[in-house]
Parts: sequence; C-alpha cells; structure tokens
Amino acid sequence: MAAERPQAAEAAAQAGSLVLVAGAGRLPELVADSLERAARPFKVLGVRGFTDRRLRARADATVDLLDIAGTLRILKEWGPAAIVPAGGVTRPSPAAIFNAAAVVRNRDALRAIAGGGDDRLLRAVLALLEENGHRVLGVHEVAPDLLSPAGRLGQFGPDEGARASILTGRALLDALSPFDVGQAAVVAADRVVAVEGPEGTDRMLARARAVLRKPFGFGRPSPATVLVKLAKVGQDLRIDLPAVGPRTVRNAASAGCAGLAIQAGRTLVIDRAETVAAADRLGMFLVGLDGAR
Repeated sequence: MAAERPQAAEAAAQAGSLVLVAGAGRLPELVADSLERAARPFKVLGVRGFTDRRLRARADATVDLLDIAGTLRILKEWGPAAIVPAGGVTRPSPAAIFNAAAVVRNRDALRAIAGGGDDRLLRAVLALLEENGHRVLGVHEVAPDLLSPAGRLGQFGPDEGARASILTGRALLDALSPFDVGQAAVVAADRVVAVEGPEGTDRMLARARAVLRKPFGFGRPSPATVLVKLAKVGQDLRIDLPAVGPRTVRNAASAGCAGLAIQAGRTLVIDRAETVAAADRLGMFLVGLDGAR
C-alpha cells in the first residue's frame, strides 16, 4: 500500500519530534494521549474552527484551514521529524482553495484539490507537505494501540449467516475501491442493502434502516445483516483511516445489523472500551478481520 513505509524511514521518524495537526472530533485527542503514553515528543498544531476546545487549549499554535503559507512557515520553524494529520475538516469552497493555492504557486495541487473526490483532495494536501520537505505519517504508524486487533472484540461472534455477509461485503468493497465510493456497506447474506457514499457511514446506516423497515412495522431485518467497514484497496492510510465508535455501533443496531466487521490493523476504534461495551449491551458482535487483502 502507498501508506506503508520502509522500516528505516519509520525508525528515523521515531528519533525526532512529531507535529500533530488536529482537525475535528475525538481522534486528535486520543492520538495525543497515545503519544504521551509512548513518551513521544510532539507539538499540536490546531486548525481554527475545527480543533476540539480541550486540545485547542494545549495547542502550540493555531492556523486557519487555508493559511498554507503560515502553516508551512510554522512547520519550517519547528522542523519536526514527521507530521501526523488527525481528525476531520470540511471541504473548502473552490474559490477559497484557489486563493490559498495561489500563495504557493502550486497549480498542480490546485487542480487536484479543486476536483475529484475526498481521496484526491487529501492526496493533494499530503503531496503539498511532502513537496515542502515534510514527512507525513498516519495515525496507524504512530498510535497503533488505537487500531482494531484481529478477532472478536466483545462477547459475541458472527454466526454462519453473518460470516457469509462479511464475505459478500469484503468482495463488494474490494471491487468498488478504484471508484473512491466509500469504505463501508450494509449486507444481508448476498443482498447489498446500502453502500457508503460521500455522506459517510452514519447517514448510510440511516438509509439502510429505511430500506430494511418492514411494511406497517411488522417483521425484522435478516439476522445476517452486517455492517462491513474496510480501508479501500490502495488507500493512503496516513490521511484516511476507517473509524468506528460507540455511535457507529448504536446506528448499526438501529439499522438492524447483527454486528460489525472491521479491518484489523487498518481501522480506528474510537473510545474502544465504550465501543465494545455498546456492542455487548446491544447483543451485537464486533470483529476485526485479517488486514491482508
């Protein structure tokens, strides 16, 4: 995969400090906690309007999302061994992108950012950082304790019907990977109920719930209904790791899923103890699939 790094490069990155670029959500704080547990030196670069209040309070600097020149100036001053982006941001308007990209005179980056899907946007940002001499590492490379292990995470495991759904989901997502569609699907045996698009997993689950709703409220979804979530084949894991959390479990339950199958070593489990407890409480399985694909 493009996200995988030679061992020598990873060892070099371990030797120096990191810069955690903190977007929205819980993930940046969890990464910061993981780095502290590992005694890794790091600084936090907050993104105005996105970084959570608690992490923003401890940020070493804060920048506007499209202040490319200012961000590069700060990174040059800090001279980190590597940059670790974590958390979400909202896609800016084409006009704002044009103005920001013009500052660095990077027309190729401009064209890449302005068009295409999220993968293309994120790859353009990564390329811009690398073109300015910065190494970019993913959360999976610096905080592996946040990733799903292989096997059963909670009390329950998939039955034969659910395992068939998982196989269908894996084959489907592998086939869709080149089209930058999404990382998740709801599957019931050989029936594809919903595929994730740009709206994200939660809204996809809401669509699945509507599809699986029985007339007049009678009946139940197939017990083999499963949420399968995997990294796309060839996905650059440094900037777009699949993630699940307690909310994902609750929404999957509302959609009629018997459980969740995620990719071991390639999927973030946000607030793992709470996520596993939610699955156990709802009688759902949560399993990490072998990462080899």
